Amino acid sequence: MKLLIQIYGTLNLAIYFLYELFVSSLRVAWDVLTPEMKARPTFIVMPLDAKSDVELMLTANIISLTPGTLSIDLNGDRSELLIHSMFGAEDPEGEIAAMKQGIERRVLRATRGVNL
Repeated sequence: MKLLIQIYGTLNLAIYFLYELFVSSLRVAWDVLTPEMKARPTFIVMPLDAKSDVELMLTANIISLTPGTLSIDLNGDRSELLIHSMFGAEDPEGEIAAMKQGIERRVLRATRGVNL
């Protein structure tokens, strides 16, 4: 059963990443091409449930690969990730919740094989 959850989780993570890649690419492109700049960049700190090296690496890299966000630093005890977000100042808490429920939850399902 754990293997099935991991396979499902991996497929779900890949599809979710492609969706986020498409949507965020459009959002960044729209902001660049229109005269009014909607970007309000900020640094946000996301608490992490990911603990293993693989979980941390996947979470940070997928965030960095998504246009408009960049993983900057992992704190010393590996419990928080500093992220630069192009649109994060609008709603920092909402941005953190979206990344935790979107990327991190799917990474944990794919690596741990636990339905979260």
